[in-house]
Amino acid sequence: MSSSGGVARRGRPGPWPPAPPPQPQAQPLSWAKRTGFQSRVSGESVAIASASNSGQVSLPRPAEAPSSDLESGPQARPNSALPPPPAAATVGNAEQKPQPPPPPARTRRRDSDGGRPNGQPAPAPLPQLLEEEDDAPERPAHVKYELRDSPGVFPIAVYGFQHYISMLGSIILIPLVMVPAMGGSPDDMAAVVSTVLLVSGMTTLLHTFCGTRLPLVQGPSFVYLAPALAIINSPEFFGLNNNNFKHIMKHLQGAIIIGGAFQVLLGYTGLMSLFLRLINPVVVSPTVAAVGLSFFSYGFSKVGSCIEMGILQLLMVVLFALYLRKIKLFGYRVFLIYAVPLALGITWAVAFVLTATGVYSYKGCDANIPHSNNVSAYCRKHVLRMRSCRVDTSHALRSSPWLRFPYPLQWGTPIFSWKMGLVMCFVSIIASVDSVGSYHASSLFVATRPPTAGVVSRGIGVEGVSTILAGVWGTGVGSATITENVHTIAVTKMGSRRAVGFGAIVLILLSFVGKVGAFIASIPDVLVAALLCFMWAMLCALGLSNLRYSAKGSSRNSIVVGLALFLSLSVPSYFQQYGLHPSANSSVPTYFQPYIVASHGPIHTGSSGVNYILNTLLSLNMVIAFLVALVLDNTVPGGRQERGLYVWSDAEAARRESAVMKDYELPFKIGQAFKWVKSYIQLGN
Repeated sequence: MSSSGGVARRGRPGPWPPAPPPQPQAQPLSWAKRTGFQSRVSGESVAIASASNSGQVSLPRPAEAPSSDLESGPQARPNSALPPPPAAATVGNAEQKPQPPPPPARTRRRDSDGGRPNGQPAPAPLPQLLEEEDDAPERPAHVKYELRDSPGVFPIAVYGFQHYISMLGSIILIPLVMVPAMGGSPDDMAAVVSTVLLVSGMTTLLHTFCGTRLPLVQGPSFVYLAPALAIINSPEFFGLNNNNFKHIMKHLQGAIIIGGAFQVLLGYTGLMSLFLRLINPVVVSPTVAAVGLSFFSYGFSKVGSCIEMGILQLLMVVLFALYLRKIKLFGYRVFLIYAVPLALGITWAVAFVLTATGVYSYKGCDANIPHSNNVSAYCRKHVLRMRSCRVDTSHALRSSPWLRFPYPLQWGTPIFSWKMGLVMCFVSIIASVDSVGSYHASSLFVATRPPTAGVVSRGIGVEGVSTILAGVWGTGVGSATITENVHTIAVTKMGSRRAVGFGAIVLILLSFVGKVGAFIASIPDVLVAALLCFMWAMLCALGLSNLRYSAKGSSRNSIVVGLALFLSLSVPSYFQQYGLHPSANSSVPTYFQPYIVASHGPIHTGSSGVNYILNTLLSLNMVIAFLVALVLDNTVPGGRQERGLYVWSDAEAARRESAVMKDYELPFKIGQAFKWVKSYIQLGN
């Protein structure tokens, strides 16, 4: 085509018709369309609005699939990833045939959106929304019982027991790591396990009644494990000989109580509602993943003490959780739900047979001689190996009483140290970030709507109260929402808070049976380490799964998450290795070396307390990941859908819907006692 002046014009690229005139944006027809209430993207679901914010080309949403199971595998799919074009597109119809992008001269591209260079045609859309097991509908309605459902007495008992058994590793394994590091005996470990069961049951009931009211099990959190190990290995505790377990536990109790009190203020003053504006999937994902990655020095180093039993334990849990996960017995995925207890039981039985038949024997070496006094190099190594492989090294089961009543301050009066308390205050913020991700993900499964920002603040406040209770009773770590809750709800399909409450009552009753805690305390160390390798790996995977709410192809998100994860490994490694001489003899095992940084860290100021706080915090992987992700995600430009901003329900709109009120309002007029709290924390009370 040429103009009258003879100047040739560049042809319009592509065979597309001219772009239609802009149409008025259709009003959202429902809350789901307005908030993007779907299992994959929680940003604004209106295609035009989200595309304009994120710089991405809007694509038609695939047809809604029928209710399916996340673990059942893909269903039959049509040959085309996109729905067939309609015969005639109307002006007001939201399902119009997708229009191509405008010409390159009119296209404004953002590098952070992972866009194409100008001048290149748009490729055909790929079926990237459908993966191996992602055929769930936009609203995950595959749970059998939702939040307020009451399936009956027998199903509640069965599902409640099943729910807690599937989370057994997250509840009981932390004391099995901490108590030996504190110099505690097997009897001390049994007492701590019983205390953990009691506090976990109490705090879960407290959360289901006064917190978010979502079916989330509360318990000892892996977020608190690394800072607790750093406090245990503080310089002031070196050289303790007598009652070092109780002395260290009292310092931990004081620090945990201070951290819990700070979390109470964070929740009940409404600061958490403001802080929610900064917490998004791109922040939560690397923070939670770094919690699991931070224990890599402990995992296989401990498994290697009895390599054959450790490898067998690890292979068994992988076999049940992955290879046999789709096999059903009596309508239930038994191997997937009970992967941890089944693998533990089988491997423990094998170790018992090898011990009873004499395969695992001391071979003439005296196991009662202290390791340092044994003159034979062979016996020193062999005795250590047998103590890890044999199942009769713990005498807690024989010596423990049948009845034990864990009581407050059972280890003595807590000792409050401001430097240890400030460390726990910062860690409580990261525990709150972890819980926010669990609140949002679990609400998509079981509730009518996500909670309001006020309900989230209320839940964080209750978690602070739970942490104070954990410090008063002396569990060694703070209490928080266990990250595995979302995975457990998806697997067991149980979202009823009545079932979770029933299981919490069972935990409280079991805590009074001393033999239960002693039985758990007698698990061999190598089996504990192998299970923790799997648990920490799953924790890392659950953290990264939060990225499903953000744009998958965004280079912005990829760089932020990648940089946060890399620096979370590299920066703490610098602090942990600074000033440490590898040839120097140390009484601390090699797998606990990363937690003695307070005695040799690179930060040296005029205050020993400031040195302790900074060296300890900056040596924690999750702290670095959180700080890097928080700063980058809230300063680097990005659209709402690209960042995957969490969508919380509006308080005023929630009050007008009875279903949402029944989901989150406090029962028995408990809200009347919280009139002093800021009004937006309450919901209909």
